[in-house]
Amino acid sequence: MLINADLHLHSRYSMACSNKMELPVMAEEAAKKGIDLVATGDCTHPEWLKAIKAAAVDDETIAIGKTDFLITTEVEDSSRVHHLLLLPSISKAEELAERLSKFGDLKVDGRPTVRLNGCEIAEIAKDVEALIGPCHAFTPWTALYAYHDSLESCYGDMTDYISFLELGLSADSNYADRIEELHRLTFLSNSDAHSPWANKLAREFNQINVPEVTFEGLKKAILRESGYGVKYNAGFYPQEGKYNESACIKCFTHYTLEQCLSKNWKCSNCGGVIKKGVKDRVNELADFDEPKHPDHRPPYIHLMPLSEIIMTAIGHASINTKGVQTPWNDLMKRYGNELNVLLNAETDDMKHLDSRIVNAIIAFREEKLIIRPGGGGQYGSIEIPENEKGEQDVKTRPQENNQSSLFDF
Repeated sequence: MLINADLHLHSRYSMACSNKMELPVMAEEAAKKGIDLVATGDCTHPEWLKAIKAAAVDDETIAIGKTDFLITTEVEDSSRVHHLLLLPSISKAEELAERLSKFGDLKVDGRPTVRLNGCEIAEIAKDVEALIGPCHAFTPWTALYAYHDSLESCYGDMTDYISFLELGLSADSNYADRIEELHRLTFLSNSDAHSPWANKLAREFNQINVPEVTFEGLKKAILRESGYGVKYNAGFYPQEGKYNESACIKCFTHYTLEQCLSKNWKCSNCGGVIKKGVKDRVNELADFDEPKHPDHRPPYIHLMPLSEIIMTAIGHASINTKGVQTPWNDLMKRYGNELNVLLNAETDDMKHLDSRIVNAIIAFREEKLIIRPGGGGQYGSIEIPENEKGEQDVKTRPQENNQSSLFDF
């Protein structure tokens, strides 16, 4: 059974999150994107756990409409590293909340901060039968490789229990597979969405072969047992991420690593702090000059939210304009979900649309995109050729919500 899964989201109880992050809205928006399984997120927050229980069919099953949910949470440790936990049941989520409540106030934030290190959190995860791995592992804030040079440095004696790594928006498999210690892990690409809308939820996702849509089925896939596993990861071009290149967090001036070192990580333009980018961090950690993919590593498909493709093509400043929403809704009615439009639909059948939109979809499929890398907390920008002939006129995606949340990875 092939399913599309986004395994890292948040609820309205997490900081800097939309109040629309409610299970019914998340379910409806996931279906529009062609996503079958989404994370509940924030399962240790007492109010959100009540909402999860209210929607549950039984201790292990939460389903709304066409969308299934997996019980999850993100936890920040005492070194500010974030960890993603995937749990088998509501009762295990309750057990996790009870254990973590001794080390932090779970009511403060849907993503709790606890007085435990990575090894201690992994021990608790194992006790409650949860899977655990580092979130957005390379980003310069709240990530494994922001504070550690190895998995063992973070997880100690529990390193062998770590089964997956979340790539984050500023990295893909080519980046991560330059580091030999990661070859044994399953890679996940998740949205870490703070709002449920089409350009956030499932902006990164995984197609996974599972025996059944349950925690146990997903566990078999992540552990790559009995022939199950991730079939492909899908997400941003790494350059699109907010932290791909080293850049100033105030004026977003970009620097090479050599320049950063010579300037002592202080921006010569405005005096702000230069934050090390994922590309430079991977170069520091890399065991190989080029990625060496293990045999089990699936392809990574670079995607872009359809609403942003339309917005870029017609030169609008927001995905919420009528000019963007009208063709987006039309495509949803015709093809069912975004993935069908982006990957499968015949563009000859789209002649009723503005030709700029059709040409943009073709340019996306043919990888004719021009990407200006992000850094310092600002998303990269994407340029799409005006037409199929590859002429030099381009439309540039406006920098919509580039700085909406420093930690919206």
